[in-house]
Amino acid sequence: MMAGTDPSKRWMKLTLAAAAVYNVVWAAWVVLWPNAMFEMLDMPVPRYPMIWQCVGMIVGAYGIGYAIAATSPIRWWPLVLVGLIGKVAGPIGFVQTAMAGDLPWRFGWTILTNDLIWWWPFAAILLAAWRHNRAATPSNDLHQPKETRN
Repeated sequence: MMAGTDPSKRWMKLTLAAAAVYNVVWAAWVVLWPNAMFEMLDMPVPRYPMIWQCVGMIVGAYGIGYAIAATSPIRWWPLVLVGLIGKVAGPIGFVQTAMAGDLPWRFGWTILTNDLIWWWPFAAILLAAWRHNRAATPSNDLHQPKETRN
C-alpha cells in the first residue's frame, strides 16, 4: 500500500487505539495487582497468581498488536483477525468454565469489557479490509472463460 492511499477510516484507527490502551492498562493492572479482580468479585485469590499474570502479559501483547493495527487497520487486518479470534474464544471458554462450576458467573463481567464490546467494530474492520482487498485484487486468469485467456 502506497503512502497516502490508506483507505482506513478514522473510526477504525480510534477503535484500535482505544483497544490498545485498554488492553495495556488492563494487562498492567493484572500483572501488578494479580489478586485485585478476585478480591473485587469476592472470589478466592488464585493459588498461583503468576498464571493470571501471564494472562495479563498476553493481553498486553494483544494491546501492542492493536497499536500497530491502529496505524493502518486495512493493511494490518491480520492483527485485527487474531484479536477477534481471541475475543470470541475468551467468552466461549468462560461460558464452558462457568457451566462446569469452575468459575462463578459474576466473573463474566470481565467478558463484557475485554471481549464483547469489541466484536462489532473488529468485525466491521475485517469486513472493510476484505472488501478493499477484493476490489484491489485483479481477477484471476483462471476465472475467465478459456477462449479469453492469453
